[in-house]
Amino acid sequence: MSATPPAPARRANPTTRGGRRGSVSTVGAVAIGVGGMMGAAIYTLLGLAGSIVGPWIPVSFIVGGLVSAFSVYSYAKLGAAFPSRGGAGEFLVRGFGNTMIAGGLNVFQFLGWIIAMALYGVGFGGYAAGLIPGAPSWAGKAFGVGLVVLVLLINLVGSKLVSKSEMVVITIELVILAVFVVFAASHIDPGVFVTSADAAGGPGADILGMLFAAGLLYVAYEGFGVVTNSAGDMSNPKTQLPRAMYSALIIVIGVYVLISAFVVMLMSKAEMTENQGHVLAEAARTAMGEWGFILLAIAALLATASAVNATMYGDANLSFMMATKGEIPEDFTRGVWHGGKVGLFVVAGITMIFIAVFPLAAVGQMASLAFLLIYASVSVGHLRVRAQTGAKAWLLVLAIVLNIGLFALLLGYTIAQGQVGTWVTLLGVVVVSFVAEWIIRRTTGRDLRAAPIAGVPDATTKHR
Repeated sequence: MSATPPAPARRANPTTRGGRRGSVSTVGAVAIGVGGMMGAAIYTLLGLAGSIVGPWIPVSFIVGGLVSAFSVYSYAKLGAAFPSRGGAGEFLVRGFGNTMIAGGLNVFQFLGWIIAMALYGVGFGGYAAGLIPGAPSWAGKAFGVGLVVLVLLINLVGSKLVSKSEMVVITIELVILAVFVVFAASHIDPGVFVTSADAAGGPGADILGMLFAAGLLYVAYEGFGVVTNSAGDMSNPKTQLPRAMYSALIIVIGVYVLISAFVVMLMSKAEMTENQGHVLAEAARTAMGEWGFILLAIAALLATASAVNATMYGDANLSFMMATKGEIPEDFTRGVWHGGKVGLFVVAGITMIFIAVFPLAAVGQMASLAFLLIYASVSVGHLRVRAQTGAKAWLLVLAIVLNIGLFALLLGYTIAQGQVGTWVTLLGVVVVSFVAEWIIRRTTGRDLRAAPIAGVPDATTKHR
């Protein structure tokens, strides 16, 4: 559901836990990739993107997908050369070696997943409050914080059961979305799109808006990295991994474009802006009546709750891994209650603060900005080890330029909109990440080292 912490994979994949080489087929990897990308973000960000660019949301999805394709290339090459379950955390260490850069970026990545969780929590609250007529303004925040508390308890006493239900949740969501597509197809009104497009002055009048929205929607694609976690269980990852990742990306782009195209032929820009927090459910109400609103709201609740649950579990485990490598305090490995680690409580606490303080627009923008920066950094590090991966330098450079370009545009939009708290907070998170890494290195003297992989040269040795 669009949340894929590097260790363990956000999507529960039984083959990655004690799996064997050849146990993951190309088709299976495609399914993992589709599941990792498609989910919570489309429920939470569609309305926000619509308020920016109106009827041209499908174009923004295409742009965001094309930019993602170059990062997919980088990840596919890295995953094939360094098959592991570490994801971007492993790739950053491979690329930058035992340095402050790798450590700081991994801390930033850890905090980035917390921001993503806050996005899903705020989205959950919006849909939950939308199901209650006359709900007070604070209800959405209360539901979001309550969800995090519930997920914290679940992760402490029953995370295995919940992880096994992930595929069931995915299936239910896809069925509901298919029902929406079928009904929407017979109720769409191209006139709504034409009227909105005319009011916007045509596509050429809002190119910047499309790019702003593309940057915002980028987080809807960030889950592609989950496929790299299964590379070690493929019989031929150099061939299967890129094929699976590109296939999954194409499928997800197609679904996003189809759904958003139906939405812009059911709702005007003003309506999307008014119903920003639950626009997909409102579109379903237009096409299917009240029961359609309830059905899509249920799908959104499942998607966002599942995303928060799996991301919290993954981020807590990421913090455990980082603590054992010396990137964050060793206390994060300490048990607290029923096997729960300190990291689990830290992740939940910070997430609740973000949910309580920031609105949907703020956490959505911060999440996309964070992942644009992380993926650009992975490709920068990739340039340093491309002799081992066989990647083409110009494609990696293009991935860096496109990610940084969208980052700059979205950051500029955020600043221009006067959302000082949003961009200052994000930049503050970047600074805190590197300051924390510097302090930890100074006080502990512990090294950040990549785990050796049999038959693969350790890229960090020349930097130690």
